[in-house]
Amino acid sequence: MVDVHGPAPSGEVSASARAAERRGPGRGGRAPLEEPQVAVLERRGRFLTAAPIFERGRPLTLKGGGEGAPGDLVLVAPGKRGVRVLRVLGRPDRARDVLEGLMLDRGLRRSFPHRVEQEAEDAAVEPPWTGPRRDLTALPTFTIDPEDARDFDDAISARAEPGGTTRVWIHIADVSAFVRPGGEVEREAARRGTSVYVPGAVEPMLPEALSNRACSLVPGEDRLAVTVELEMEGSDVRSAAFHRSRIRSDARLTYEQVDRLFAGEELADALWSEALAAARGVARALSGRREQRGSLEVDSREPRFDFDGEGHAVGVAFEAQTESHRVIEELMILANEQVASYLADRRAPTLYRVHERPDPQAIDFLVERLASLGVPTPPVPETMSPQQAGALVGEASRLVAAHVRATGRGRAAFTSLVLRSLKQAYYTPKNLGHAGLASPRYCHFTSPIRRYPDLVAHRALLSALGIDETAPRSEALADAGEQSSRTEREALSVERDADDVCLAFLLERRLAEHGREERFDGEVVGLIGAGAFVRFGDEGFEGFLPVRRMREDWWNLNEVGTALVGERSGRELRLGDPVVVEVGRVEAPRGRVDLYAPAGVE
Repeated sequence: MVDVHGPAPSGEVSASARAAERRGPGRGGRAPLEEPQVAVLERRGRFLTAAPIFERGRPLTLKGGGEGAPGDLVLVAPGKRGVRVLRVLGRPDRARDVLEGLMLDRGLRRSFPHRVEQEAEDAAVEPPWTGPRRDLTALPTFTIDPEDARDFDDAISARAEPGGTTRVWIHIADVSAFVRPGGEVEREAARRGTSVYVPGAVEPMLPEALSNRACSLVPGEDRLAVTVELEMEGSDVRSAAFHRSRIRSDARLTYEQVDRLFAGEELADALWSEALAAARGVARALSGRREQRGSLEVDSREPRFDFDGEGHAVGVAFEAQTESHRVIEELMILANEQVASYLADRRAPTLYRVHERPDPQAIDFLVERLASLGVPTPPVPETMSPQQAGALVGEASRLVAAHVRATGRGRAAFTSLVLRSLKQAYYTPKNLGHAGLASPRYCHFTSPIRRYPDLVAHRALLSALGIDETAPRSEALADAGEQSSRTEREALSVERDADDVCLAFLLERRLAEHGREERFDGEVVGLIGAGAFVRFGDEGFEGFLPVRRMREDWWNLNEVGTALVGERSGRELRLGDPVVVEVGRVEAPRGRVDLYAPAGVE
């Protein structure tokens, strides 16, 4: 844990970091008695054993007592007399219980230490910082978030001005007013680094007294914010100012609702309709500018799962990026850029969100791979600088997106090729720019409820403005950046695996209803020498089709990794190709699905 405001770090390492170091990325073999482990209780003769659920391993014989009966999903740990049950989590056939187990297995605490909760409760009643604020409660203000959102980091106000400009206020929850520098909440937030979201549950970075109550910009309540106030002329910023403010949200809008408003299917409230229209106009101008400067175009779709009252996964929908999403995305990017520029100009210590330019060789290889799949590609110069590589991958991403829209295939596979050609974004005190956004200065500022680097940026901004004397310690920022980058990667791994678990449970439900012999139309979304990863069914299931189960030929991966080629027939199974599959085996708690190609199906 690295505290950028308190005393020098003592070398404390988070449980999730220890788990990552021991197991490596994803799932892996852990020594069975070293620490708590999630397992299913089984009766073997006169002994009660605990079989690991997330990784293959020998069952553990219980000797140390505890609750639980055969068939229960439990958390076990070594005790003085042997392995004992610490907690009964539920049943291994209920998705929600398995997700709870997955979070515990990955080192997430699922609760806060009492001293952290107490400090948060006290701060929610009486914030440590009580200085002057600009009263913006009279501004028409709204939030736009997913239907199931629980914490609200950001709110928007906007107004068309005489002369053709637009004034935009981007209000961000003033978490720094509630979190004492170097205090218990700060140290725990630094340790966690980020909130972790799995279907139906969250491991928050901040205790609920702050994340869901005092800091959250809920409608109809006065809330403390840090506001980025901008005068916009098209996509150009004519002036920028930053305030500690007091705001009141007038409406809690959802993405779906705003899309209906934009489509004319629903009428907006007169109180905030003009503000929404003004914000929409600014976002459209910003989107056009981002495309002109060569930012990436990536179509990502996040799954949203439905559960019944017992915790079983019963449905999924993939949320597409619509105009309502782009309005918020563009305004948040704008605020992040403005804060980063202000801090960079003053050389104020902070954490930047850095995405370095890609290696020219990687982009050259990307173009070769896309061309082998018949995807249009930009011309490639004989020699390429990193700057040219950055511009080229932006152009390639737009060509891929257009090809996917035109053909209806390859959205996951081709987009993945683009993303894999890039370097990984990370946090650092050095401003190296953000290649994916084609932004020379960028930080994360707009989500301080759920990301620790945003809280650091708030402290840096308020210190640079002379509003608050507590600036981040520059000598601690490098370690804080590494810690936050690591916890972000760990969180993404948990979230991806949780989605896989839910999809596998849904697939089991589908097969139980329709029969295990059901055939599915799918699309190849990934390839390795051992086989193909296939996305199939309307629900977006995913599974692995081993080459050993692809009949009538021997298959080898081609040199550029875009096709499996049959030795005898010369047939190719390429990324983005349609394929018919049947399900061989489902291991839902592990999110694993094995497929095979039915005989006689081309």
